[in-house]
Amino acid sequence: MTTTNQYSGNDLSEVKQLGMWASIVSLSYVFWLVGGMELVERIAYYGVKTSSGLYAKAPESAGGLGISLSDYGVIVSVWAFLQTFVPVFSGGVSDRVGYKETIFASTIVKISGYLCMAWLPNFWGFLGGAMLLAVGTGIFKPGIQGTLALSTQRNNSSMAWGIFYQVVNIGGFLGPLVAVHMRQLSWDKVFYACAAIISLNFIFLLAYKEPGKAARLARQAKIKSGEIRQEFLWKDAWQELKKPVVINYMLVFAGFWFLFNSLFDVLPIHISEWVDTSVIVTSLFGEQGTSNGILQFWLGLNNAGTKVMPEGMLNLNAGMIMTSCFLIAALTAKYRITTAMLVGCLFSIFAFVLVGFTHAAWFIVLAIAMFSLGEMMISPKKNEFMSNIAPEGKKAMYLGFVMLPQGIGWSLEGYFGPKLYEMFASKELFSRELLADRGMPQTQIEQIPQGEAFLQLVSFTGESPKALTELLYQSHNIGYAWYIIAAIGSISAVGIYLYGRWLLKLQQAQKFA
Repeated sequence: MTTTNQYSGNDLSEVKQLGMWASIVSLSYVFWLVGGMELVERIAYYGVKTSSGLYAKAPESAGGLGISLSDYGVIVSVWAFLQTFVPVFSGGVSDRVGYKETIFASTIVKISGYLCMAWLPNFWGFLGGAMLLAVGTGIFKPGIQGTLALSTQRNNSSMAWGIFYQVVNIGGFLGPLVAVHMRQLSWDKVFYACAAIISLNFIFLLAYKEPGKAARLARQAKIKSGEIRQEFLWKDAWQELKKPVVINYMLVFAGFWFLFNSLFDVLPIHISEWVDTSVIVTSLFGEQGTSNGILQFWLGLNNAGTKVMPEGMLNLNAGMIMTSCFLIAALTAKYRITTAMLVGCLFSIFAFVLVGFTHAAWFIVLAIAMFSLGEMMISPKKNEFMSNIAPEGKKAMYLGFVMLPQGIGWSLEGYFGPKLYEMFASKELFSRELLADRGMPQTQIEQIPQGEAFLQLVSFTGESPKALTELLYQSHNIGYAWYIIAAIGSISAVGIYLYGRWLLKLQQAQKFA
């Protein structure tokens, strides 16, 4: 089979994009409707996702799960595997059954996941809730993104996906803020709030009209009459999946998604344990902090207004994306997709090196900003790329394939990321070691509940939490965990570069065939 025949159904060409304002004006109401649905879903999703590590390591006495980071890694890896591999098949189902139907079903499944987390506050309850949430998200994504793909054209796709990603991150910005303030009441309030928020999508579905529905129904009629032969879904998906342009894409981007998900799964824990965020509040408002409730909410501060909560720090990521992603989309529209994704990957790698280098609060802010810039260059482009090359009638299937490299990267990160952190940077383990060095009997150390070792260290030594934190940080190689993660991302960057060169040759061959 020649290269041209192998990709006869895939359009690998790069299409000249409309200008920024022309692209925005050309977007239909369906585009904005599904953007709203994704926004709502992301508020709920990131309300749980960003704070899940903090919930897992919080002791039972504080309403948390009180489990080790290794156990948390098991939950995250199962969550990641299901959420990212379900779309491989649910995308094809969406193409055949209809996007509205699958979005409705996914919303019910996701509500069940949040309620499971609220009702069963233990390892198995959270694992079960995470599995339901993963399956629901895996069904939800292809229907939403398939709708978007059919409601845009090739000449406005770059701006469309950039704006969509920007709108999505409004949800990603608001979700952690909801979690910050709900969890200061009680952890179950976080899960109930997220269940209520995702329910709003039932209202959006009342106004939703599926683009391309007539064509889908006409195709189904031809299949039913025998005019068109339709492969079994798994065979159809496999035929597309095994194309080198798809399989190579999955392999080279897996490392980036290891990097990406470490930001959400591990960095909040790192910030809560090692970063003195009161420095930021002092710089902005003085030694006393701020009692302004509006500022406390939008900046993700604690109720006393004296420090930034980990979710608030991480929210810089979503805040930058929701305010400036359309500008980055307009900039990167002038370059080849793979070039933009390579530069974005490099920015993200440098950000993780910086996290490993220092725990100074403002440098962590800079690292998150660098990562966010890289994310804006790479993440919307992955959807644009797969949507553009997808054969007719297989948009949602290909957008389901987008999740595969994320599935590989996140599944590995979900298991190994917390383990790496526990090995090189766990404040809990280091506190137990120092307690032993300071003379506490081992039997007494073993009786300390999970998550309470540092509090016991403060009580046992009589030293200040700040001084002990600095002592533990300086006496351990905490940055190693982040350097290893950055190295994995670097392998992906090399792969993206080679993939871009190979794809250029394919594009030239298809152009002159």
